[in-house]
Amino acid sequence: MNRSISIAVLAGGILLIVFGVGVSQSVSSDISRFFTGSPTEKAIWLLSGGVAATVVGLLGVSRGSMRN
Repeated sequence: MNRSISIAVLAGGILLIVFGVGVSQSVSSDISRFFTGSPTEKAIWLLSGGVAATVVGLLGVSRGSMRN
């Protein structure tokens, strides 16, 4: 059961990264980047949360496969 949770967290992390890249390429993010030099906070949160969830999911999947 832990392996299935890890796979779900991994998939969710990848999905967050995809959404984060999409948001960072949006018009509002381009305008924010023009004036502030950085993308919107939403893009940053989606990307950082996606990376964190992906790492946790990968660690869970690899730890589960090492036990078997």
